[in-house]
Amino acid sequence: MTETLSSLVNHQVRLAARPVGLPTAADWQFTQEPVAVPEAGGVLVKVGALSLDPAMRGWMNEGKSYIPPVGIGEVMRAGGVGVVIASGHPGFAVGDAVGGYPGVQEYWSIAAGQLARSGLAKIDLGLGRATQWLNVLGMPGMTAYFGLMDVGQPKAGETVVVSGAAGAVGQTVGQLARIKGCRVVGIAGGAAKCEWVVRELGFDACIDYKVGSVKDGLKQLCPEGVDLYFDNVGGDILDDVLARIRRRARIVICGAISQYNNTTAVQGPKNYLSLLVNRARMEGMVVFDYTERYPQAVAELAGYLGDGRMKSREDLVEGGVAAFPDTLNKLFTGANFGKLVLQIAP
Repeated sequence: MTETLSSLVNHQVRLAARPVGLPTAADWQFTQEPVAVPEAGGVLVKVGALSLDPAMRGWMNEGKSYIPPVGIGEVMRAGGVGVVIASGHPGFAVGDAVGGYPGVQEYWSIAAGQLARSGLAKIDLGLGRATQWLNVLGMPGMTAYFGLMDVGQPKAGETVVVSGAAGAVGQTVGQLARIKGCRVVGIAGGAAKCEWVVRELGFDACIDYKVGSVKDGLKQLCPEGVDLYFDNVGGDILDDVLARIRRRARIVICGAISQYNNTTAVQGPKNYLSLLVNRARMEGMVVFDYTERYPQAVAELAGYLGDGRMKSREDLVEGGVAAFPDTLNKLFTGANFGKLVLQIAP
């Protein structure tokens, strides 16, 4: 078995340069190396699929952040799921379905000393399919759950607005807010996405920012104002919502995808004084702060998937690691519909 494993070749994508604006082909290096067979205490995983997330753009930048940047020459960081194909660890057996942060590569070899910080954990495919463990039951779902429930603190009857409503985080935020008794208005790009979040996910309404004024849409759909705003995009849309918030509103800053590829200074909120006038609160959240509580969120969200109160949509792209650069950029053009997932192995 060791001879068979050692004959495998691991194809990888490494960060070659720090992007300026939208990442280009010159920012990536394709490499290959023999698969590292795990020693005592280690685990080898065949990667099945990778989660492609807007946060990955920030991980490429130099500078202080909530997580160290990916180093030049390092395998690009990415969450993923796969199956254990060799194990020297008593907690993992060959055939176990697992998730963690394998990076953009075909095989993930974790030495004994790296397990604690690898994020490697078993996943229960009885609770959801593998791609859902990269969506509702994975990092996007954890972000949605703790961002909404802990930071946003929704109350039944309130009006919740969600930008990036058809994306990985937004789709779960909106459905969870509805389950908690809120009225939910989404903001998304394109008629198909808006129709989907209303008809399929149960949002009360959705504003198509590509064909109309978000400001006018909010005025029409939220005549009494916005109690809670879950922000995934930043920029002008954040300003439009700040102009409509109610007394004691909460604004959850999850992401700012409209700003990630800027070549000039990030655009800050012009309407921030609305926070003062309305005694409102704007707070950032990072999902890694809630790691110890993931099982709580998984249990609740899996229950909603199981009883049909929650749905998920994954945009699965084939092509393996070679397709990574072009697939990642779909996030920043709005070309993906649902949680963007790159299939690495069938």
